[in-house]
Amino acid sequence: MTTDTLFSERGDKADMEEGTTFQPKFDADGLIPCVTQHAETGEVLMFAFMNRESLAKTLELGEAVYWSRSRAEIWHKGATSGHVQKVVELRTDCDQDVVLLRVLSGPACHVGYNSCFYRAARIENGKAVLAVVKDGKAYDPEAVYGKKG
Repeated sequence: MTTDTLFSERGDKADMEEGTTFQPKFDADGLIPCVTQHAETGEVLMFAFMNRESLAKTLELGEAVYWSRSRAEIWHKGATSGHVQKVVELRTDCDQDVVLLRVLSGPACHVGYNSCFYRAARIENGKAVLAVVKDGKAYDPEAVYGKKG
């Protein structure tokens, strides 16, 4: 099975919106947005992109595989940290231009939090500021990834 044959070509609107063939719509850069959610708690863990190859690998492995835009390479989540995301379900939206991964996972954020969405924005003294809304870090990123900088 190749990525050329795994996914169906984009069909008519009715088939795309309510049919049974997976017709992911990749953007001009060959990417599709992916929201990743914890399967048990419903917490949104992270947002990333996938390309055709990483989406296919995710389906085949049952583990989250993304495309790293900053490194321009396939990124098997947890390969370095050990925080592998086991896919419980992969969904797509009605237009098939976004995917949602429901996963069982340890911490998802590379800076140490369970979720990458650990801060909330508010206005304070006329400026937008961020405040941490989650209790502490789940792990020490320097111990996992080494010192960066």
